[in-house]
Amino acid sequence: MAPEERVAALMDGLHSILEKAVESPSHWQVLLDASASLWRYSGGNVALLMMQMAQRGTDEPTLVAGYKEWERHGRTVLRGEHALWVIAPRTARVRQVLLPDGTRHRVPVDDKAPKGAVDEGKKTLIIGWRGQAVFDVSQTEGAPLLVPRSAGLTPVEVPRLWESLAGVARAHGFSVHVTDSQFGLTSGFTDFAKHRVQVGGWLNSEERAAVLAHELGHVLLHGPNDNVGKLYGSSVDHRGLAEVEAESVAYTVLKAHGIDRGPQSASYLSGWADAVIEAEQSAAGATPGKPPASRVDIAKSVLGRVTSASKEILEATDPPGLGGKVPPAEASAQVEGQETYAGLTPAEGPPRGLEISGP
Repeated sequence: MAPEERVAALMDGLHSILEKAVESPSHWQVLLDASASLWRYSGGNVALLMMQMAQRGTDEPTLVAGYKEWERHGRTVLRGEHALWVIAPRTARVRQVLLPDGTRHRVPVDDKAPKGAVDEGKKTLIIGWRGQAVFDVSQTEGAPLLVPRSAGLTPVEVPRLWESLAGVARAHGFSVHVTDSQFGLTSGFTDFAKHRVQVGGWLNSEERAAVLAHELGHVLLHGPNDNVGKLYGSSVDHRGLAEVEAESVAYTVLKAHGIDRGPQSASYLSGWADAVIEAEQSAAGATPGKPPASRVDIAKSVLGRVTSASKEILEATDPPGLGGKVPPAEASAQVEGQETYAGLTPAEGPPRGLEISGP
């Protein structure tokens, strides 16, 4: 298959997945579950990996890397295994220069800059997309990989999660307050004008962490300058869709930390998507040439925004596991704890602590 055909086939597959996700709450839930395990990947690539593993009738992907990356970890791809494909950017290095007339121009790194131009440094630009071959750990054999594994947070660990979530809020300029005087008697509220997040004081520690994770979804995605969300309007115009995004962020973050909060309000995604399309169609006359959004456009936007926000939070909260990507071989961390063996029956006790991943 030619590279262009490969990318087109992957995009067609992603379109089909998103069609199902926007129609079916259970399909959206499956995407969120996978995103919690593969949170270092984009939402689109998570969906593509799941689709390809399902087509082969095998387990969901857990750790994914390229052929050479597995070799660096002492593992080889099993004979006869077929690659999984993800979409990766095609990049080029350029130099940005400031011309004498005050305009900026980009030239290939090896080209000579125009006379009188000031070199402003090198940049990497995305110039297209390509299919990248990867393999799940279940498709490899060799040296075992020690992977931290969560069996759910203990009461002692929940306050640590809370503090790391609060740290994300502070990094974005928001203070966090636990109070019984809650706005509108809601469990949580984000005040963008005062850069303040409130969480209900009557909640237990796990519920507070869940509410704070939800409010962080608003902090990261739904500010007054939400330019990325123009596809479906501001959070004020389409508050319900913003709530779906925030709940999905909270679910993904908590699931990655071993906390399952149960089914989310994905059932509303289809209804809110239709409301957005109606608003887009009524406004089409005011913006000639702008096509109304489709359900798939909206699902793609929501999934991309949710997984991006979740990744930012999880990079700070550092859950067990590796987020679907194997770390560089030279930087693999040493971890302590009990060991369990993926694919084998443990000698005794429940799976906890470490998992030796792969056959």
